[in-house]
Amino acid sequence: AGLQFPVGRIGRFLKKGRYAQRVGSGAPVYLAAVLEYLAAEVLELAGNAARDNKKNRIIPRHVLLAVRNDEELGKLLAGVTIAHGGVLPKINPVLLPKKTGSSKEPKSPSKEPKSPKAGKTPKKA
Repeated sequence: AGLQFPVGRIGRFLKKGRYAQRVGSGAPVYLAAVLEYLAAEVLELAGNAARDNKKNRIIPRHVLLAVRNDEELGKLLAGVTIAHGGVLPKINPVLLPKKTGSSKEPKSPSKEPKSPKAGKTPKKA
């Protein structure tokens, strides 16, 4: 069928795995095509991540960045841990330094000082 993945081996695994009593002749071909497509997709995105980091070799970190930055692959592999992949870089905006300088912020109307509510006094023990 013009595939790189081994159709015969996948068929053997389907039969030995006892996923069903019988396995059709088209099932291993279809599964091999799906696996080949997913592998090609991950490898392409990981290659792009490696090139972005100016590297010639794909490492697990590049695979993780590729999978987590892609919406559909991230959803498919949401519960998967990639060994030596690390984590996605993210800094909480609260921790970033405040922007000061040329940008003028609109002035908020002056707030009146809060007065205690009338008639309420703290209870004595």
